[in-house]
Amino acid sequence: MDEASYASFEDFVTASADRLMRTAFLLTGNRHAAEDLLQGALERTYRRWDRARIITPEAYVRRVLVNAASSWWRSRQFREEPLDAAAERASADGGPDLALRDQVLRALQELTNRQRAVVVLRYYDDLPEAAVAEILGCSVGSVKSHASRALARLRVSQHLGDARIRSEEGL
Repeated sequence: MDEASYASFEDFVTASADRLMRTAFLLTGNRHAAEDLLQGALERTYRRWDRARIITPEAYVRRVLVNAASSWWRSRQFREEPLDAAAERASADGGPDLALRDQVLRALQELTNRQRAVVVLRYYDDLPEAAVAEILGCSVGSVKSHASRALARLRVSQHLGDARIRSEEGL
């Protein structure tokens, strides 16, 4: 990789690292796993930077993140790792924002892998359905279907029960 390409990759990482880290965290539910996932995705992107920068680089990295997360979800470590320790302490700390974050993370863990990816990309990353479909390699109809089913599951999630009650009461 020449110096100009390296500089453009470095600029890209500087500009988008926070957004990509949030996506990785929401996909994994664990800060350490998210850091590993993002680092691996950025490494793969770096190796293919000439190709990635021609298309939208952030979409390219998101696709690598989702594909790597899918492999991670299938592995045994996903089933054995608890949620981030800070999220587990959220309700004990008394912080309403942390407690809500904990509830959302636990509810996301109840979704299927594809549903979680759709919710994270569509609603947290605020991507249009067509972009989500391209990242996941499926049709727009599949994205709509997964989103609909995921939202239905989240509506009845016992982890979000308290959050729904508070929002209905205006707290």
